[in-house]
Amino acid sequence: MLIVLAALAAATATAPVLIGQLGRPAFGLLALVPAGAFIWTVRGWIRGDFAPDAPPVGVDVPWMSATHLDITLRMDSLSALFSLIILGIGALILCYCWGYFDSSPKRLSVFGAQMIAFTMVMYGLVTADNLLLMYVFWELTSVLSFLLVGYYGERASSRRAAGQALMVTSLGGLAMLVGIILLGTTSGIWELSALAATGGPVPSAATGTAVVLILAGALSKSAVAPMHFWLPGAMAAPTPVSAYLHSAAMVKAGIYLVARLSPELNQIGAWHLVVIPAGLSTMLMAGWMALRQVDLKLILAYGTVSQLGFIIAVVGIGSPGALLAGLALTVAHALFKAALFMVVGTIDRTTGTRDIRELSGLGRNRPALVALAAAAAASMAGVPGTLGFVAKEATVSTLLDEPLLTGMPGKLLLSGVVAGSTLTVAYSLYFLHGAFATKSRAHATGGGTSPAVAKASPVIGPLWIPPALLAGGGVALGLVPAPVDVVAGAYAGAPAHLSLWHGWTLPLFISGIILSCGVLLHWQRHTVSRLHFSRPALGNAGLAYDAVVDTLRRVSLRITATTQRGSLPLNEAIILSTLVVLPLAMLVTGARTDIRMELWDSPVQGLVVLIVVVAAIAATVTDNRLSALILVGMTGYGVAVIFALHGAPDLALTQLLVETVTVVVFVLVLRKLPASTENRGPEKDHTRLRAWLAVAVGLTVTVLGAFAMNARTSLPVSIHIPDLASRIGHGSNAVNVLLVDIRAWDTFGEISVLVVVATGVASLVYRTRSFSRVSRRPTLRTEAPGWLAAPVENAKARNRSFMMEVATRILFPSMITLSLYFFFAGHNAPGGGFAGGLVAALAFMLRYLAGGREELEEALPVDASRLLGTGLLLSAGAVVAPMLIGRPPLSSANADIGVPLIGTVHVVSPVVFDAGVYLIVVGLILHILRSLGAQLDIDEEQRRRRARERARRLARRKTVQASGDDNGDGPGRTSGGRATTGRKRG
Repeated sequence: MLIVLAALAAATATAPVLIGQLGRPAFGLLALVPAGAFIWTVRGWIRGDFAPDAPPVGVDVPWMSATHLDITLRMDSLSALFSLIILGIGALILCYCWGYFDSSPKRLSVFGAQMIAFTMVMYGLVTADNLLLMYVFWELTSVLSFLLVGYYGERASSRRAAGQALMVTSLGGLAMLVGIILLGTTSGIWELSALAATGGPVPSAATGTAVVLILAGALSKSAVAPMHFWLPGAMAAPTPVSAYLHSAAMVKAGIYLVARLSPELNQIGAWHLVVIPAGLSTMLMAGWMALRQVDLKLILAYGTVSQLGFIIAVVGIGSPGALLAGLALTVAHALFKAALFMVVGTIDRTTGTRDIRELSGLGRNRPALVALAAAAAASMAGVPGTLGFVAKEATVSTLLDEPLLTGMPGKLLLSGVVAGSTLTVAYSLYFLHGAFATKSRAHATGGGTSPAVAKASPVIGPLWIPPALLAGGGVALGLVPAPVDVVAGAYAGAPAHLSLWHGWTLPLFISGIILSCGVLLHWQRHTVSRLHFSRPALGNAGLAYDAVVDTLRRVSLRITATTQRGSLPLNEAIILSTLVVLPLAMLVTGARTDIRMELWDSPVQGLVVLIVVVAAIAATVTDNRLSALILVGMTGYGVAVIFALHGAPDLALTQLLVETVTVVVFVLVLRKLPASTENRGPEKDHTRLRAWLAVAVGLTVTVLGAFAMNARTSLPVSIHIPDLASRIGHGSNAVNVLLVDIRAWDTFGEISVLVVVATGVASLVYRTRSFSRVSRRPTLRTEAPGWLAAPVENAKARNRSFMMEVATRILFPSMITLSLYFFFAGHNAPGGGFAGGLVAALAFMLRYLAGGREELEEALPVDASRLLGTGLLLSAGAVVAPMLIGRPPLSSANADIGVPLIGTVHVVSPVVFDAGVYLIVVGLILHILRSLGAQLDIDEEQRRRRARERARRLARRKTVQASGDDNGDGPGRTSGGRATTGRKRG
């Protein structure tokens, strides 16, 4: 099974390349993969691998067993049956795509990959034994159906249909996920095999709720009313997608799940109460709606909804006989519905229309196509000699003597099935008549042949062969149903068997009544059409969906307009108020522990805290931004001292470095802000409220921290960390081992966030401009232009400080050396990749502050994005590399290596991960310096240069005007310079 999934995944990856190079014939090559998997499954049946008494065929890959996320696959008779449907029809539809599409646009390559991926996730869904793994595949089918239905993304109808399918099925999937978790937590059942082995959970309110939620997901996926409307809307997709979606993929997922769960869960009262009424009402409603459609695809679409409701109602009974009949219906439906959709695609492809009002005389022009469609439609209607007839007769026979539905429920279900099957016969004939009949009254000219049919193009081979095989299969399996009986009966375990002839029995008589009434309905189709309402009697589900979505959109807009008013102070006030109110309310109303507090461990701590408090208060009252920043920095340095006094040198070092970097970054930002923070106008009135909110937040955090520290009832895990660090991580610095080994997943997520933050900061400054640059290796200049590497003329232009240059020249090499020491020594001493990267970043910050952007360019002429990308790849490599040798991700190894002149060096593999952290920190700071520093400097220089140019142009214009006035050309003078005021000269 893993090989099949891997082969399908490889085909998915190579499909765009193959289709891009070979064009449409590549679909034939891609079809070989599911076809090969189909043959492998058939061989398994022949060998007896999937027989009820055979040992289970499966794969178990332990992964996060504590959270029930093991990768467990099982192939039994039911999985094999659905696998044959998925793989066989998938291969034929890929061959059909070869003839259906008339060109190879770029999106066709992506389409091919999505079709193969659809087959892969459906195969994974029916073979997954773990319920949570099945849910993952379940949701992937929704995503892929969204992409496939939205193939014509330029059409509004396609976008709407794709979004509708995704929303409905995903909402049902979320409900199913809650049901799976509820079932697992209450009954301990997380695998389908465990459900079968235990005979199902004990009936209770919790299991009943879980069953209803799981059924919500299954019924929404199989388009059972009232969640049926997305499936007819999905007709906006290309016909190959419709054929696969309606016959073997997506909608069959719900049938599979109901068939899998019904033998064990039918004992729960809510099961039959939900499944049977929903399925039966869907069968009747959709069958009636199919008779009023004029689009051939919509006739089949509503027919699919009707048939799905029929199958769900039968399979949901859960008895062996019902399962046998329901699975036979599933196979028959897959064969005839895929064939019919391909026929419609062929009609659309050759005539250019699917409207039955524009099709007349096609049967005379394409007799072979009529025979093919008639064979498939006969199976859909249940005509004797087809698999559809065998399955429907088995269904009627089961319902007549079903012990689980004794009395009125069984009679009502049988009556509904008879009525729904009558409608099925009627819309089958309606489909054939609409597609192929000669409608002479509608098209009096041309002998009753419509213009679309008269201009129809010939049908090529790939459009013939797949539907012919499927329609022929429906007839062949109807005449000899033994293969379906073996495959379906292996799971159902029914005493009865499928057969074309059981004698002159009551089910045969009922089948005759169904066919006769269906023919009568079609004969009187004009009378029946008058019985249709102008608007649906029970309302339009599509319009109801739109109304719900619009209501939710309006509510969300109002909530957003109320809470997100574009005011940063208001947003922060709401967040901080919530932080104050909710925890304190829970603390007041809940149980509390006694608090034991000590003033300090040593008077030095009290002195440091006093300094921190004074600096914090001073920062709130000063009006100068730079002074306030320095005071806030003092509080951070004070916290670093507290860490050091508590015996946490790593935390102290990191806090010290981070605080220094933060102060420098804030200084770069403050250059663009006014120097004073004095409140003016209405803002001054809010200062008091903000102050009280700040006090409340501080007190809340203090109180919660005190209760949290005193609430511990067990030994802290920290006492085991040093031993784990030495035994697992091969290091004595527990903090660094935690970061790069024991909890490296957290660190990997955090450094990924750092990469995003760095890119975001640069994007905000550069806006639409590119911030990439050409990297080069740093070079050592032979000349000595000064204390720094930047040219002297630029240094003079920037008025650089001589003392700053000297200090930088002395400190930079020492800081780089110290950063490398921290990096290599961090596994056993204070330091690590993060601390080392911060020290290196501070060294480059010093170069920038001393010499400006030219000096930074000379110090590290490398694109910061390359540093970030290289660091992320190194860390990701450290995650994945152990898996290549069969070990869990992030597993560590160590070795002792002899180095000349140094001695034995203890090397651990997490140093590679740490190197990635080092590069990401340096790349982050480099991005910040080049965006908030260098680029803002460039922008400011350009702004000043433009201002100077405008000032010069204005001065030049004034000079020209003034010179014109002196020459007598100014206003109020003639060319001769005489006044023209109108006063006579006396």
